[in-house]
Amino acid sequence: MNAPHEPREQVPAQPEAPVGPEPAGEPHSRPYHHPAAGWGAAKSVGRFLLQERAFVDGPRAIMRMNHENKGFDCPGCAWPDDTKGLHLDICENGIKHVTWEMTPKRVGREFFAAHSVTELSGWSDFALEDQGRLTEPMVYDPESDHYVPISWQEAFALVGGALRALDDPNQASFYTSGRLGNEATFLYQLMARELGTNNLPDCSNMCHEASGRALQAALGTGKGTVDLQDWETTDALFIMGVNAASNAPRMLTALSEAYRRGAQIVHINPLVEAAATKTIVPHDFTDMALFKSTPTSTLNLQPRIGGDMALLRGMSKAVLEQAKTDPKSVDQEFVERHTAYFEEYRKVCEETSWEEIEHQSGVSRADILKAARVYGDADRSIVSWCLGVSQHEHGVDTVREIVNLLLLRGNLGREGAGPSPVRGHSNVQGNRTCGIDHRPTEEFLDRLAEACGIDPPRAHGLDTVGTIQAMHRGEVKIFVGMGGNFALAAPDTPYTYEALRSCELTVQVSTKLNRSHLVHGRRALILPCLGRTEKDRRRGGVQSTSVEDSMSMVHLSLGMKRPASPHLLSEPAIIAGMARAALPDSETPWEWYIEDYDRIRDTMARALDGFEDCNRRVRLPLGFRIKQPARELVFLTPSGRAEFSTAPLPDVVPAPGTLALGTMRSHDQWNTTIYSDNDRYRGIKNLRTLVFMNKDDMRERGLAEFEPVDITSTAKDGSHRHLDGFLAVPYDIPRGCAAGYMPEMNVLCAIVDYSTQSDQPLMKHVKVTITRSGRAAA
Repeated sequence: MNAPHEPREQVPAQPEAPVGPEPAGEPHSRPYHHPAAGWGAAKSVGRFLLQERAFVDGPRAIMRMNHENKGFDCPGCAWPDDTKGLHLDICENGIKHVTWEMTPKRVGREFFAAHSVTELSGWSDFALEDQGRLTEPMVYDPESDHYVPISWQEAFALVGGALRALDDPNQASFYTSGRLGNEATFLYQLMARELGTNNLPDCSNMCHEASGRALQAALGTGKGTVDLQDWETTDALFIMGVNAASNAPRMLTALSEAYRRGAQIVHINPLVEAAATKTIVPHDFTDMALFKSTPTSTLNLQPRIGGDMALLRGMSKAVLEQAKTDPKSVDQEFVERHTAYFEEYRKVCEETSWEEIEHQSGVSRADILKAARVYGDADRSIVSWCLGVSQHEHGVDTVREIVNLLLLRGNLGREGAGPSPVRGHSNVQGNRTCGIDHRPTEEFLDRLAEACGIDPPRAHGLDTVGTIQAMHRGEVKIFVGMGGNFALAAPDTPYTYEALRSCELTVQVSTKLNRSHLVHGRRALILPCLGRTEKDRRRGGVQSTSVEDSMSMVHLSLGMKRPASPHLLSEPAIIAGMARAALPDSETPWEWYIEDYDRIRDTMARALDGFEDCNRRVRLPLGFRIKQPARELVFLTPSGRAEFSTAPLPDVVPAPGTLALGTMRSHDQWNTTIYSDNDRYRGIKNLRTLVFMNKDDMRERGLAEFEPVDITSTAKDGSHRHLDGFLAVPYDIPRGCAAGYMPEMNVLCAIVDYSTQSDQPLMKHVKVTITRSGRAAA
C-alpha cells in the first residue's frame, strides 16, 4: 500500500513544454469512415519511412520483424507472433517504432555541448526524441548546466559509489519499462535484491497491475490462460476497453479471421474505435488490391467510463435468469467441480437490480441482453481487455467480474475459451515473470536464493506511485530507470518532476533523448543502450535475448543492424557493470554472465518457474509457452478452485456538473513517443491539446467545436489541478464522459488518485469540470 500524501490546494498543472511537434496547420476534425489498417496504414508507413530516411533499413526491418527464424521481436506491442509463421506479421505502429529506433540521426557530445539542459527543457518532447540516437554515456555537470562525456567505467563507478554510500538499500529504486528483455530483467532484479531491496517499480504498476492481482486471486495465476490458437477457434470474442487498431494492431488479423469464420465479436468501450468497425489486413494482398474490407465486430456497446463492471454484472444476471428455464445456460458440472462461492455470487446478481445496472453502466437493459445472448449462444468465449478496464479504482473487481462471467459457462481450461488481457508493451509480461515485482512471493525468493546463492530481502518494496512519493519525501535518493520515459509517463506531472529533482542521483538507460534526462537529480547519468534491432556482439558471439508476449509465449529476438554507435552497450552489460561497481565483493559472476546470454538463461531455468530447460525450448519454432496451471484447471487459490467474487457495484456516475475523463494515446503515438499531431482513426489533424466531449455536454456548457476550455480535476484529497486552453472536440462518447491524450493530461491525475485495490493511478477515471476558457475555478 502506498503511503498517504498531504493534500495540496489549487495545484498548477500546465506542462513545462509542449509534447508534440509544431502543428502543420489549423486543427481539423472529421469522422474516420475508412477501414482500419489497409491503405491508410500503408500510406502512413511510406510517408514515415520517407521522413526518417529509412529507404533501405526500413524495408529490411519489415522482412525480419517478428520472424520466427533469426528475426527480432517488435519493440512495440506484446501481441503474439502468428502461429502460422507469417512472414509479414507486422503493423503500422510497429514499423514506425522500429524506424524511429533505426534513425540515422545522432545525439553525441557535440549536441550536448551546444545545448544546455535549461535550453533543452523548453523543447517539445517530439523535438527531443527527433534528434536521434544517443551515442555515448553522459553525466550532468551542474556548473555548466550541460551533459558532458563520461567513460563507461567512470559511469559505473559513480553509480556503484552512490549505491554503496546509502544508509539503507531501500533508499534506491529500480524502475523497468517493458522494453527490457528477459535476460536483462533477470540480472536487474538480481542486482536490486543482492543490494537488499525489493523496490522494483515497473510500467505494469500503471497499466495492468489490476489484471494480475484479479487473476491471481480468482484463478491462482496472474496471467491470461488463452493463446492465439484459442482466438482462432473461439465462437465469441468480447473486446473491452482497448483501441486495438493503435495499441495492438496485429489483433486486427485475428478479428477479421474470426468474423470470416462466423464468430461473434462484441466490442465494449466508451468510444467506438476504428478497430471495432472494419479492416483491411495489409498482408492480405488480395484484399488490399481489391480494397475489400472485413467487419471486425457484430455488436458495439458504449458503457460510461467505469461502467464495464455493471455491464458485466448485467450479462451474468441475464445468464442466471435464463438458467431458470434453460439449465444449459450455466455449466453446472463445471461450476460444481471447479469453482467456489457460486451461490454467493448468484445471490449478489439476484440482488443487483436492473435499474442499478442500467444506471451505473449507462447501457440499456435491452443492449446488455443482446451481449448476454451472444455469450449464451456461444459454446466457447474469450473476454479480452486492456487499460480501459484496469485503470480504475475498481479495476480488480472488474477483472474478477470478467472471470465470474467466464466461469458461469465453463469458459476456462478448454480450447477457444478464457480470459485474455492485452499487454500493451513488448515484454512487460516477461518483466514480471523474470522477477520485476515489488511484492515477490516467498516461493519465488526461496528459489532465487537457491539458484543464485544470495539472501534476498523479504519485505515488500515500493511500486511506481510509492517510489514517486518516497522520492518526494527524500526517502528514495537514487532512481534508476531501465528504458521508458518515467517523468512523462507517470501521473501528477509537476509532483513527479519535483520528486525526481529531489534525488541525489538519477540514472536513465535509454536509446533516445527524452524528458526524463532533463528532469533529473542533483547528479544524473544518461547511459545509452543498444536497441532491439541492433546486433549485440559479446565474447560468446552475437547474442539473442528472449521476450514473453501477452499470451505467455517465450521466443528469441536477434538484432539485424550495426549499432548506432560503437560506444553503446547492451542492457545486460550495463546492468552487470553497475552491479559489479555496487557489489565489488559479490560472488555473482556478472562478467561471465554477459559473455554469453545462454549462461543467464541456464540460471533463469533454475530460478524461474516455467523456464526449465529454456535454452533448448526457446530455440524451438515459435519458442515455448510458460505453463498455465489454470488452463489445466489447476487453481493455486486458497480453496484450490476458481473463486467467484462478490464485490458490490461501484458508483461511477459523475456528480452533476462534473465529467469522468479518461486519458489515452493518439494513433500516431507509442507510449510517450509522439510521431505527429495527428490521430487518423479519430479524424484529428494538427491537434493534441484537445478534449473529446459528448455533443450534449458541450451544448449544456455553451461550447462550440474547437472552443478553448479550462479543465479542472478534483483529487481524492480535495486538491485541484488545471489545464487551460485545450480545445473542445465533439465526439461519439457517452454523456458525462470526456477523453484526451496522455501524457499531456497526466497532470490532471493527482498522485493520491490511485486505486486502493491495485495502487494503479486512475488514468481512466479522473473527475473533472470543463468550462469555457477563462472561467475555470480560481
